[in-house]
Amino acid sequence: MTAVKRAFRVAVAVPVALSLLAGCGGSDAPQQPRPAPGSASPAASAPSVSVAPTGDPTARAREAVKTFTDAQLAGQVLMPYAYGDKADQVDETAAAGNKRIAGVATPAEMVTKFGLGGLILVAFTPDDPTGATNPATNVDDPQQVRALTDGLQRVATGLPGGAPLLIGTDQEYGVVTRVKTGVTLLPSAMAFGAAGKPELTEGAWRAAGTELAAMGINLDFAPVADTLGPQGSSVIGSRSFGADPKANAAQVEAAVRGIQGAGVAAALKHFPGHGHTAGDSHDDLPVVAQSRPKWESEDRPPFAAGIAAGAGVVMSGHLDVEGLDKGVAATFSRKIMTDVLRGELKFGGVAITDAMNMPPAMKWPAGEAAVRALNAGNDILLMPPDLAGARDGIMAGLKDGSLKRERLVEAVTRVLTLKFRTAAQVRPELSALGSAEHVRAVGAADAAAITLLKGPCSGPLVSGPVTVTASGGREAARITLVKALQDAGVKVQAAGGAVVHLVGYGDRQTDLSPDATVTVIMDTPQLLAGSRSPTLLATYSSSPLALSALAAVLAGKAPAPGRSPVTVGKLPRSACVK
Repeated sequence: MTAVKRAFRVAVAVPVALSLLAGCGGSDAPQQPRPAPGSASPAASAPSVSVAPTGDPTARAREAVKTFTDAQLAGQVLMPYAYGDKADQVDETAAAGNKRIAGVATPAEMVTKFGLGGLILVAFTPDDPTGATNPATNVDDPQQVRALTDGLQRVATGLPGGAPLLIGTDQEYGVVTRVKTGVTLLPSAMAFGAAGKPELTEGAWRAAGTELAAMGINLDFAPVADTLGPQGSSVIGSRSFGADPKANAAQVEAAVRGIQGAGVAAALKHFPGHGHTAGDSHDDLPVVAQSRPKWESEDRPPFAAGIAAGAGVVMSGHLDVEGLDKGVAATFSRKIMTDVLRGELKFGGVAITDAMNMPPAMKWPAGEAAVRALNAGNDILLMPPDLAGARDGIMAGLKDGSLKRERLVEAVTRVLTLKFRTAAQVRPELSALGSAEHVRAVGAADAAAITLLKGPCSGPLVSGPVTVTASGGREAARITLVKALQDAGVKVQAAGGAVVHLVGYGDRQTDLSPDATVTVIMDTPQLLAGSRSPTLLATYSSSPLALSALAAVLAGKAPAPGRSPVTVGKLPRSACVK
């Protein structure tokens, strides 16, 4: 796993990231009771099949929680990340990272020491808008991920109670994608919004869920249910389905059905809505200056639709939503996480915080932040920066009464219910990844998303030889499009042809080419408003299937049926589709 180890070295060299991990853990974990005779033993290979619990998941959870000590209850609401691409074998750099987080060397030891309820698989990527909270990388390819998840589940199911782990990751696709090799890459959420066909969304996300399940991932932190405001949101951008609450609701509902139809829990985020602020909760506490009626009409519909579709998880946002609870981050607001989410939206699943190593959640010591988040109504604390501190704070809260035991029991019962439900699903084999069926389902969505914002509505969009250029750092996408154009019968040459220029996430006006015949945006399309090219296209994604669909449109072999789900200056949503 050379690439993974290299990422460890890069991440460990980032002072800001490491400052989040300072002072973590120690060897002061409470003693775990020994397994009783006849208790569940570690599974040999496929935990999701061999340890699948029987009976009603809720009933099993209620019975199991009665046997848990306070320390075990505290462990079940913790979901940190870990360094290392294997459960029980890591290099020195990864071991040092884990010791900072939890005082142990390996992910397996972390699960054992704290009796964890879950673990998130992460990846550090500099051009990822969520990269600041992911200083570790423990994913590479599907085979490695499955070996890692198998090893983690063997450890978890051998602990008292035998409860499996929740193993989650941010596989949103588009700019936030953790496992990038060996899987069928979906386009960004905004591409589905442009396609406007929920049936295609459901099919593509069912394929994605199947591939995640095959890797042993049972919780996907997707879909993003945020509705973009008029000014958009740079940190959300193409991660959102668009700016229309009703259309977004249909897309979120379809994505949830797809993911959970494959046996993987879906997580709606970032409740109560991150699309109406220019701020970034990875840096500070963004203010969402909406009235309650505006929130009701613009942000609530996609979350309500996802909950009605049966989403197993809702993620809270570190957001000051003034129309709901002014001055209080939603993660720590009982008005939002209990009164609105539970009372008004009738959500009965697991509420999980956004990363607790983000600045708005680090306003207090880890233990106090943990108690505040649980009291607000969250059931899982994601990525606490000080694992022992969070655990000890929960224990202290139980002792001094600032955290009621019944609140913790309620949280753990929900967590166990979700875990028993996902563990009962039969896990697909890795051979399911990249199947022809999955490629067809995802490819259909990519083709439906291609949007022509300016240019001719029929025939080839380029004539004669073509030269493909791209803004800095997009060489992989450029090469992929060159090959796709050649496969579509278009002559491509290194220079002197009609220029097709690619731009994408994070690019600015200076990244546009003044000489391009065609400019293509592979992310949010607003940048196209400043382009002088006679032909403007949006794919919303740089995945191979998206670029293949683009090549077919450029060659005149397919239409561009998409409509931009956000406004792009004075350009129409589509030059041809009404």
